[in-house]
Parts: sequence; C-alpha cells; structure tokens
Amino acid sequence: MIKCHLSKMLGERKLKVINVARDLDIHRGTLDRLYKETASRIDIDIIDKLCGYLGCTVGELFEYVGQKEG
Repeated sequence: MIKCHLSKMLGERKLKVINVARDLDIHRGTLDRLYKETASRIDIDIIDKLCGYLGCTVGELFEYVGQKEG
C-alpha cells in the first residue's frame, strides 16, 4: 500500500487544499482524494507539480508501507 503524506505536509505549512489546487491549476477533487488517501491513481504531472510546490521529493510525499490487508 502507498501512503500519501499530503495532509501532513499541508498541515505543517498551514496550507489549504483549495489554495494549492488554485495555485497549481489542479482539480480540487484530485487533491481531496490524495489528502484523504482515497485516490487509486494519480498522474505523474500532478506528482511533479506537488513536489515542486512543496519543495519535497516523491519519497517524502509518498511512502510504501507494505501490502494492504483484506
């Protein structure tokens, strides 16, 4: 399973999903799904934009935590 640290990173920076979506021209629903960790897929372009905006690496934004049970 892949864990997304977007909610933690936005919280640390006191950023709101709607502002990030507007700044990066990304649909808010896409960011909401990442924030709530309900996304099943994501475009490489969006990962690139998020990493550039947040000043982080892909490994800091996403983490492999093993297989999902059940």
